[in-house]
Amino acid sequence: MSSLRNRFQEQSLVKQGNKCLEELDQCILDSSLGIEHFMREMGQIYEASSLGNPQASAEHCPLPALAAELLLDGYPFELLDGDASNIPEKWVTDVLMELHRKVGEKSKLFVLTVLGVQSTGKSTLLNTMFGVQFPVSSGRCTRGAFMVFLRVGEDMRKDLRCDFILLIDTEGLKSPSLAQLDESCEHDNELATLVIGLSDITIINIAMENSTEMNDVLQIAVHAFLRMKEVGKIPVCHFVHQNVAGLSAHNKNVRDRKYILDRLNEMTQIAAEMEKRPSVNRFTDVLDYDADKNNWYIPGLWHGTPPMAPVNTGYSEAVFDLKKNILEVLKTCRYEEPSQIPEFIKWMKSLWKAVKYENFIFSFRNTLVAQAYDNLWKEMTQWEWESRKNIYTWQTKADLQISNLEVNSFENQAEIQDLQKLAESLKSEALKMAATLEKEMTEKLDAYYKKKDRNVSLIEKNKIDFFHHIRDVHRDILNTENNKLDMAVTLKISTIKADDIHRKQKVMIEQKVLQLLQNSSDNKTPLSDEQLEDEFGKMWSREVVKISGLTEQNIPSSVFKQLRGDFSNRNVNEEFQNVETLTAYGMEPFKARDRHICTMTKFKLKMMMFGKKKKRKKVCRDFQRALLIPAEGLS
Repeated sequence: MSSLRNRFQEQSLVKQGNKCLEELDQCILDSSLGIEHFMREMGQIYEASSLGNPQASAEHCPLPALAAELLLDGYPFELLDGDASNIPEKWVTDVLMELHRKVGEKSKLFVLTVLGVQSTGKSTLLNTMFGVQFPVSSGRCTRGAFMVFLRVGEDMRKDLRCDFILLIDTEGLKSPSLAQLDESCEHDNELATLVIGLSDITIINIAMENSTEMNDVLQIAVHAFLRMKEVGKIPVCHFVHQNVAGLSAHNKNVRDRKYILDRLNEMTQIAAEMEKRPSVNRFTDVLDYDADKNNWYIPGLWHGTPPMAPVNTGYSEAVFDLKKNILEVLKTCRYEEPSQIPEFIKWMKSLWKAVKYENFIFSFRNTLVAQAYDNLWKEMTQWEWESRKNIYTWQTKADLQISNLEVNSFENQAEIQDLQKLAESLKSEALKMAATLEKEMTEKLDAYYKKKDRNVSLIEKNKIDFFHHIRDVHRDILNTENNKLDMAVTLKISTIKADDIHRKQKVMIEQKVLQLLQNSSDNKTPLSDEQLEDEFGKMWSREVVKISGLTEQNIPSSVFKQLRGDFSNRNVNEEFQNVETLTAYGMEPFKARDRHICTMTKFKLKMMMFGKKKKRKKVCRDFQRALLIPAEGLS
């Protein structure tokens, strides 16, 4: 490892290409080996074997039990794979359920999470506070999210009302190694939303007094807090300001705390508007937040420069005060009953599924960018509607032109050619009109970006995407209009053919009827009305079968083909793969299924039911206690 670092330092002095540096950096990362790598390997083996043959699966059944033993011994367990940004749900579920069984199904837990920018001392804070051993170093030492189970002592279980305190240490946000990736903002936002959703107490770690670097994290945190409030989960939030020296730091930073609260209120208003929650106007409407009580100032860990520098005792004292406050919060937190491991697993799965499929907010750096994007998208929608309205008006007139064109017979080729020429001229007109509308919409977008308000500069990098969207919209409009013109021409020709067949068949039927009447009158014994009606029916059946030019249409097949074309770009092709014909559908009344409900709505419903279930349990316990107290008094 030391030789790799020396080579990296030598190559960093060379000003030529950095390809060798990247390779050395990757070698250093690959050379890092800890117990978390063995745990991850166990999880991958276990998940892979569960998908294979039963014999291999049986051989690896003891793996969750081994991991559960390590958890009980205080080793960190990887919840979120930092390299793949994925939760191995089966592995995590089986390990936690094994731990639940090992403790006799007494696994009530409070979840405490720390979140912050990389290298701000998050792992050190938890290690000092609870005596655990999360890995610490400079740079990106934690990848993903790790959790440690702390068993609560018998003397404190009654006060804390839990059996374990679950600590979740997260990867640092705004990592320089990930900043060059396009998905870095999405990665940070997903991680922040996940851990905030899982936690009962969230510590947001801020380096120094300046919170500018945390603006992006605070904004996505507000979104997460707001969504948790919607489903009935109200976590506690503490802001920890690290490396702030001075005994009177708390009193001197009143203005900074007010600034943070003002920023939080501003972000809350934006988030509430995006989440369609008009009743929420301030951060205190989302959380029980006190700017004086929920902000902590902690001095630096070292006196001087390590490794010879002594440890600052003020750091430990400040962290101890924070720990005492957190324990007091747990004691007085009566509004929500601690969840057991099975409930925590259900919550984790629902939240992770919602995070994976709720893509809108996660694709932005912060809510200001999202709001600017949303404002422009509203304008784009209005411009698109105007374009479609204009083209619809023109299409109505074009359909009338085609339908009103006089064509007497399909056999008259001159009239058919006139119809085809009219269709071609209308298509040319539609092309010019679509180009004009696209140019107008492009000019409106240019004018919008020249405005200085609405934070337009924040979405400058999305400008090319909007131009591409305008192009795609008008291509779609042009293709739709061409299809409609083709359909109008086809309908006109079909109508002409039908009229020709109707005219010919009418003449033929009239001749057959006259011949039938003539035959009847020529007979020595005239036919009765019943006999005439019977003969007419036979003649009608014979002649109708002989009608040429009409073919039976397969309506379900045509509709299905049209559906495939209309939904080709809407991510539903997978659903169509399992459909062979539409004739088997629509035979029963419609019933809403799980797949008909969007992921976020399903998550909210599950969490609401989850909260109501816990509330019913609490009401039952309170009622039982109320019955027991008078009984004890009588005894």
